Amino acid sequence: MPPSGSTINNDPHQVVRPYGDTTGDGMVQISFTLPLPHDKRAEGAALQLAAKMGLEPAMLVHAKAMGPDFSFFVVYGRVGYLVDVSAVQVTEREYPLLSAKEANLAIKTRLGRKLVVVGACIGTDAHTVGIDAILNVKGFAGEKGLEYYREIRVVNLGAQVLVPELVERAIVERADAVLVSQVVTQRDAHLHNTREMAAAFREAFPADARPVLVVGGPRFDEAMAAELGVERIFGRGTTPGEVASYLVHALPPRRERAPKRAPKRAPKQAPKRTRREPVELVGPTVRSA
Repeated sequence: MPPSGSTINNDPHQVVRPYGDTTGDGMVQISFTLPLPHDKRAEGAALQLAAKMGLEPAMLVHAKAMGPDFSFFVVYGRVGYLVDVSAVQVTEREYPLLSAKEANLAIKTRLGRKLVVVGACIGTDAHTVGIDAILNVKGFAGEKGLEYYREIRVVNLGAQVLVPELVERAIVERADAVLVSQVVTQRDAHLHNTREMAAAFREAFPADARPVLVVGGPRFDEAMAAELGVERIFGRGTTPGEVASYLVHALPPRRERAPKRAPKRAPKQAPKRTRREPVELVGPTVRSA
């Protein structure tokens, strides 16, 4: 019996198994590449690897040579593992999605000026598809990019931007936010570049004046934002509307300024009256002849 005050979760969807041909059959499909020329030996090696990964039985459904020294495989098989959905930890969106009109109004109300966004692909990364999808007016997934927003001024620096150049441009443009896209992930280049960028901005800006740092790319873990020194990480499939809504959410509230008033003047005081002493008039002395 459960202790007093506890509840039993009978939701069958809390623990799930993979689905392949029939519900709950545990069938999965994986793909990988081995540094072996395509032959029977390479196919046997692929099945051996799949078995060590827990696929039982493992079936090779596709194999293809990738040049003279590599082979690509797709393997299908059953796994005996269950997934406890209640134990899954993800980064939930903690802000509402806004339309372009709502975002513009919020920026105008909170900042009283245009929001300045500087974007770039840093390091050796030359893949601008991601950053362009967010910044360019044509946008992505049916949504207009940030250039479409009336209250956002976008500065897109393009690809292969060095971190010192990005910091300098952010200073010149007085950036409120810096957006960086990273697609190249060999040897964790995206993580190294992000840490380098975050450190450079911490050094160049005081804590209360540093722009909001946002990075995105298909290989980032959204839960690593604090570890990498940035405010937000966006993964694959992110739309311009999500980014714009987050930037509005991350804006500091506008400080209300008291209306200017003329300095108070001391009230005019009437001149003090002093008692005058009587004046004795003395005429000229007349001397007799």
